[in-house]
Amino acid sequence: MSITNQAIQTALQGNWTEAITLNKSLIKENPEDIDALNRIALAYTIIGKVKEAKSAYQKVVNIDPLNSIALRNLKKLKDKNITITPVSGNYQINNHFLEQPGKTKVIELINIAQPKVIENLRMGQSLTLSIKRLKIFAQEQNQYIGVLPDDIAKRLIKFIKAGSIYDAYVKSANPHKVSIFVKEIKRAKRFKDQPSFLSNSESALLVKSPKKEAKDEDSQENDSYLEE
Repeated sequence: MSITNQAIQTALQGNWTEAITLNKSLIKENPEDIDALNRIALAYTIIGKVKEAKSAYQKVVNIDPLNSIALRNLKKLKDKNITITPVSGNYQINNHFLEQPGKTKVIELINIAQPKVIENLRMGQSLTLSIKRLKIFAQEQNQYIGVLPDDIAKRLIKFIKAGSIYDAYVKSANPHKVSIFVKEIKRAKRFKDQPSFLSNSESALLVKSPKKEAKDEDSQENDSYLEE
């Protein structure tokens, strides 16, 4: 097992001291290992070492100014109204929501179902992603929940049709807003070097020419799409 996988597994098991040691070794090899820096910051946060956590998250922001994980958590750590209580013993996190840049993303659904449907959702509840034409629907046991935004759906449809596999879980839900956590389980060989989800900085750099855009739309129209 690689050091990276060991670092992830120790975090899932709640062995934060060992997780810090392993991630430090990764950072020593590559000071710009954003994933390792985010993991070590999480470990420091959980054991109550806020100063070290802030430092690690700040290093991530210095490398990637739009890294959503680091920005969000750094903001929380700087909020004087939030008290960080260190945990004792092995505190295990829900591995459904272990964030990995490029492989996971929290997505707010659009056109969500009626409140009577949404109010039955619970955090961590498994959802299925179903492709129909140019849309990806989030469903719970064939019950419509909502639709992924078009920009994200367009990219994921391409990946899914090539063989990529994703899990989806309810992150939060209220009658007016549903956020889901989507995690890459398997990446298609065709896209082995391409992340499923782009960071904000990467998205900003994606500027397509009108001709290429038209070509992409034409090719999509000719594709046969999976039904619900």
